[in-house]
Amino acid sequence: MSKGMYVPKESQPKQGSGAAKAKDGKRKIVAQNKKARHDYAIIDTYEAGLVLTGTEVKSLRQGRASLTDGFVQIDGNEAWLHNAHIPEYSQGTWTNHTVRRKRKLLLHREEIDKLESKVQETGHTIVPLALYFKDGRAKAEIALARGKKEYDKRQTLREKQDRRESDRAIAAAKRKQRAQ
Repeated sequence: MSKGMYVPKESQPKQGSGAAKAKDGKRKIVAQNKKARHDYAIIDTYEAGLVLTGTEVKSLRQGRASLTDGFVQIDGNEAWLHNAHIPEYSQGTWTNHTVRRKRKLLLHREEIDKLESKVQETGHTIVPLALYFKDGRAKAEIALARGKKEYDKRQTLREKQDRRESDRAIAAAKRKQRAQ
């Protein structure tokens, strides 16, 4: 490439280590909240950007985070992620972040208004489902959810177990058919 020659951005080589970046715009999941899918009936999901400090991003790139106690709250027409645990960056200095601080979520105004009106209904809440990187940017997948009753949880587990057993039976029948 000669000096001063224009090269389109798409054809320029990527910079950085690439360890945390996913290829083709796919997402590299850092943390998931599997308990939320068990405890809540997911009604609708949203993708939100996160406002983070430098050490938080570095800690996330190391794949260290937890969403188990996390929840989303809307205060003053802004969405905030509370209790998400992003540990301190191991090589950070005095600039390190607080581990469980509240973090601002970036959503469109219409999405915030819709979420706020739904949360005011009884039984609805907003829970974080995943933290991930998409095109090098930290994102959070949040969901509008309704709490499940204990019998709903048992029903879900029973359906999952039945599905697993039927898949096993089908696989065994296919193996038996191939052996003949």
